[in-house]
Amino acid sequence: MAITLTTRPPVARRAGDRHRRGVGRWIVLVAVGVAALAMLVPFAFMLLNAFKSPGDYSTNGPLSWPSEFYTTGLRTYWEQVDFPVKLWNSVLISGSVAVLAVVVSLLSAYALGIGRVRGRLWIIGLFLLANMLPQEALIYPLYHFAKQAGLYNTRLAVIIIFTVIQAAFGTYLLASVLGTFPRTLLEAAALDGAGRWRILWRVVLPNIRPTISVLLVFFFIWTWNEFLIPLVMLIDNQTQTVPVALASLQGDRLMDAPTTNAGALISLLPAILFFLIFQRTLSRGITAGADK
Repeated sequence: MAITLTTRPPVARRAGDRHRRGVGRWIVLVAVGVAALAMLVPFAFMLLNAFKSPGDYSTNGPLSWPSEFYTTGLRTYWEQVDFPVKLWNSVLISGSVAVLAVVVSLLSAYALGIGRVRGRLWIIGLFLLANMLPQEALIYPLYHFAKQAGLYNTRLAVIIIFTVIQAAFGTYLLASVLGTFPRTLLEAAALDGAGRWRILWRVVLPNIRPTISVLLVFFFIWTWNEFLIPLVMLIDNQTQTVPVALASLQGDRLMDAPTTNAGALISLLPAILFFLIFQRTLSRGITAGADK
């Protein structure tokens, strides 16, 4: 008795699966597109009102198209807050914190993840707990210590504070990554006569460079957006950062909305430029982490 095998149903089933997956991808794509548009709406309003005169804003409201191309708000913000000085302060503080926090995180995580320090899990848990503490709970002790150390109203105080805060998260993340680092590579390097420092710079660092790059970008952006601690620690116009300068435009009873929108637009451009420059680095780091 002959038995005939047919392959049509599996082919049809695979075609149906591909069709369902294709429909699902389109649904996800549409949902992501709608969410992206919803997130861009506030930026569109900001751009719309940045070039609107105060009289036009008061008469026609925030949703109207500008009756003229008004740039006085941009110049007012630039001159009133001395924006070049605030921009330099933000770049200096954010860049210094990003580099120092990555170095501290790498050294601490190397000791915890590869050095196998006794009680490493408890130490990593403490780093995670410290990173979860709200800044409102830390602001008074930080203010007191800065006063006692003579660092109040200095950029160095903010750099030290945020280096410790960001390094807590960086240590937790890198220690988790290095905890799964292949021991065979470390043993092979040790057999070749490499010391601990050489293993760190020649073996460990090249393999986790994508993660380091992602942390560097995140630390810069996170520090750039910080407001509460710089507001308390930096009271001089020569030391304040961009977010603090933007908040200084808002008074108790009067707020120039077009100037505020113009200031927000100028303040946002450096962060967007930084993200665009390092977008490929960020994408490569996330992709490399997903591959691993």
